[in-house]
Amino acid sequence: MNTASLGMLPFYCPLESAVHPGLREAERRAVDWIDRLGFCPTEAERRAVLASHSADFYARFAPEADPERLWITACWVYWGFAFDDARCDEGELSSDPARFAAMAGRVQRALEVPGPYPCADRYAAAAHDLGELFRGCATPLQVGRFVRAHRGWLSGVQWQVGNAARGRLPDLDEYIVMRLHSAGGEPTYAMLEIANGAEVPAREMDTLAVTALTEMAVFVAAMDNDRHSFAKERNRGQTDQNFLSVLRQRHGLTPEQALYEGVALRDRVLCRFLAVRERVLRRGSQELRRYLTDLGHGIRGNIEWGLRVPRYLARSGGPGDGPGGGPAGTASRTTADDWAERPLDGSAGPPVLAPSIAWWWDDSLLRPDRPW
Repeated sequence: MNTASLGMLPFYCPLESAVHPGLREAERRAVDWIDRLGFCPTEAERRAVLASHSADFYARFAPEADPERLWITACWVYWGFAFDDARCDEGELSSDPARFAAMAGRVQRALEVPGPYPCADRYAAAAHDLGELFRGCATPLQVGRFVRAHRGWLSGVQWQVGNAARGRLPDLDEYIVMRLHSAGGEPTYAMLEIANGAEVPAREMDTLAVTALTEMAVFVAAMDNDRHSFAKERNRGQTDQNFLSVLRQRHGLTPEQALYEGVALRDRVLCRFLAVRERVLRRGSQELRRYLTDLGHGIRGNIEWGLRVPRYLARSGGPGDGPGGGPAGTASRTTADDWAERPLDGSAGPPVLAPSIAWWWDDSLLRPDRPW
């Protein structure tokens, strides 16, 4: 599978594109935070983190966010990419499950503890500062939802690290379950309420329909990230746990078949997401409508960001000029060739190879005697 093969299939995404007008100010304040916390000890690490264009990334997820909250949520994205590169995908802990678990537990606890908390580890110290920033601007329920989502992300990464240590490649269904956590979509979407200052009532957020919509949005973004990151990960020898590798090695497909089948599954899920979201939007509160609309913004924005961000443009030779590898907003330069008019698969039923997500197609979620 080469990079050119990945470019053969454009992205199906009939969702609105949007970006927060305060992107540049959010980027400036987030970079100031990175420099103040000092979790990038070398200039090379700092350049790599800024080249993630994380402010651009999250400005597309929450295009109507409170500017005083947008920069804080962008800080977590910068931190997450730095942590992912240093501790999850690379480094001595990335294939040592026991040591990774202990480290991740300390980082998670640093995020959770309010007030002064000494942290020798630079990533834990930054996580604690983020926790303090979140507690200073968000409600206890919003912070609690984010903390639980963050814990889910680290547990998924631990699963991934365990597979790497054993040299084990999961089948498609197991990979999907792991990736729903390890992709980092849970905390990324959990921050929407914080960024927007809009708390979704539990009677809505905790329904099966909204849970399914959140999982579907995470799934689509995770599959798109697999496509975005394949060239980067291939150059670093990290492609074992990727939907392309899973379909090739565990399910016996050719590279071309693996790409087609993976993208077709992604498109099928996106079609289901759009159908369910349309029905839920009709009766949701203003806060829920904001959240569900931004789930869609996140799907679209993640594609736009990934198509142009230096982090994934391995063939470009590295980050470009400027403090973040190029000016803020460079991820917006997509072309018509990047987009598909129709899904590869718009089937109404659940996929055979992925029973763990079949419940997303259960129309009993939308029965009149249930909230949605």
